[in-house]
Amino acid sequence: MSGLRIDERPDRLVVTLDRPEKRNAIDAELIGELHDVCAELEARPRLLLLTGGAEGIFAGGADIGQLRERGRLDALAAINSAAFARIRALPMPTVAAVDGPALGGGAELAYACDLRVCTARAVFGQPEVRLGILAGAGATHRLPALVGEARAKELLFTGRRVDAAEALRIGLVNRVVDEPAELLPAAHGLLDEIAKGSSLALRLTKLAVDAPPAAHPHLDLVSQAVLFEDEEKRRRMTEFLERRRPR
Repeated sequence: MSGLRIDERPDRLVVTLDRPEKRNAIDAELIGELHDVCAELEARPRLLLLTGGAEGIFAGGADIGQLRERGRLDALAAINSAAFARIRALPMPTVAAVDGPALGGGAELAYACDLRVCTARAVFGQPEVRLGILAGAGATHRLPALVGEARAKELLFTGRRVDAAEALRIGLVNRVVDEPAELLPAAHGLLDEIAKGSSLALRLTKLAVDAPPAAHPHLDLVSQAVLFEDEEKRRRMTEFLERRRPR
């Protein structure tokens, strides 16, 4: 892959955007590589850590040179939004580790992950209306779910940038670290905590949380029925009870 660096570990895939000369701008080739990553994680579900490789940059947005030349058929092809939706639907939890700007499509890529960790110098923004388009790769529905409708509309209408402190306050990110060197350890630490859970329970929990309201409580009941019969559940509960047993 030319636009991504992949670090494959037993329980997770670490994917680093690697287009420093373009500020990690998201072009068609990079989108194709993200589809390849999704195919791998769909076939063999693991955790995902997504980050930017350039110093002080997550992703500066879509590649404007390519975007300027796209027409209505390209928009209908959902080039970026289809890849981000696929990331959102991955079987296991995903974490975006953001250092520096995550703008436009870069911010939407971060929103597509389940959780976000960022540095104190991270900034998020949706400048699309100032370029004559809308945030069409997920922000119009994911951002309201994260920060509320009124605040999302303000950010989408104005293109105003959100710094790390505000992002934490409004629920756009889960954690902020002071120094860039702390970012990946913090993101891996969060994934380590997640990895302590049952893989099947994590998958079904993610399905339940992401399901439309009409799916509840039926999806919850069926998922719990599956887990109640899982041998992993019996093993974990037996170990818990044995730890609690008086010596």
